[in-house]
Amino acid sequence: MGAARHLALLPPVTARLITWPVPFADGLPLLEELRGARVVVLASGDPFWFGAGSVIARRLQRDEWTALPAPSSFALVAARLGWPLEATICLGLHAAPLQRLRPHLASDQRAIVLLRDGDAVAQLARYLTDQGFGDSQLHICEALGGPRARLRVALARDYSFGDVQHPVAVGVEFAGDGQVLTLASGRADALFAHDGQITKRPIRALALSALAPRPAEMLWDIGGGSGSVAVEWCLSHPSLTACCIEPREDRAANIRANAAHFGLDKLQVIAGSAPDRLAGLPRPDAIFIGGGLSQDLLEALAPLRGVRIVAHAVTLDSEALLTTAHARFGGSLMRIEIAHAEPLGAKQAWASVRPIVQWQGIL
Repeated sequence: MGAARHLALLPPVTARLITWPVPFADGLPLLEELRGARVVVLASGDPFWFGAGSVIARRLQRDEWTALPAPSSFALVAARLGWPLEATICLGLHAAPLQRLRPHLASDQRAIVLLRDGDAVAQLARYLTDQGFGDSQLHICEALGGPRARLRVALARDYSFGDVQHPVAVGVEFAGDGQVLTLASGRADALFAHDGQITKRPIRALALSALAPRPAEMLWDIGGGSGSVAVEWCLSHPSLTACCIEPREDRAANIRANAAHFGLDKLQVIAGSAPDRLAGLPRPDAIFIGGGLSQDLLEALAPLRGVRIVAHAVTLDSEALLTTAHARFGGSLMRIEIAHAEPLGAKQAWASVRPIVQWQGIL
């Protein structure tokens, strides 16, 4: 079994040839039907580095398969370009959005990107140019390790090749004056689609600090608004996931747009109100309540013992709920007051925003 391009490389054989279908998942039942037979699955390079290996291994018993890896596409590109792999971003974007690159866009950074085909290379060049990184140098590597191997170089903004052949990988040297995402929590509000309902940058940074994300954790962001807290949670580490619960469909659409902008397919948007829409969601490790705080919600969350929770209150009513929750569960209360310098006539004066009370605790 293998993709048509893999099977075409074989010499004459007497074995039965099965073309792996598209989408890839459709081939897994075909493979399972062959249990008990001697089967060879052809894949590119190292099947456990953005390859088919881990997907197949999850469907089979450990004693049913053996992997015989060859040099990975990343190793072949790095060896051709002379780049140290340990200092190079490596991404498999065969079936993933180019937006996965967004957190990595910064001048003087390098990435090796595996792509679906020649059209995807052109899309990559357009994406980089649209993000203000049109000066990035693209090293288009075709069929490395074989007789058809070819390497060509172009700037993203000048890209014009129309004959790129699969398999293809691109070494990217990022350059340009596009906006670079900071590594710290509290990214600029302007990066997010919102209707004014957004946890503002300094408050968001305090919320993420209190939530204290750790690898492989799940967040419930209740009353998501723009989803900025859930987005920044997921940006903290590639293993993090989140469910964002938002009752208004227009705001849920903004959350989806923000997730797409940052290439976050591990952020699930739930349209509806909490606590009604919490049933069936994966158990969280942390919960953020930015809106929709109520006694009913707190009672629904109470059985989630050991889960970290951070909640914000703006009104006196919700502040009273947090005071009660603090007395019941412990933790800490913090009042956050921020003022910005604004013009007052010909001079400057402090303009205070509404204070926010933050409760940080463990259920």
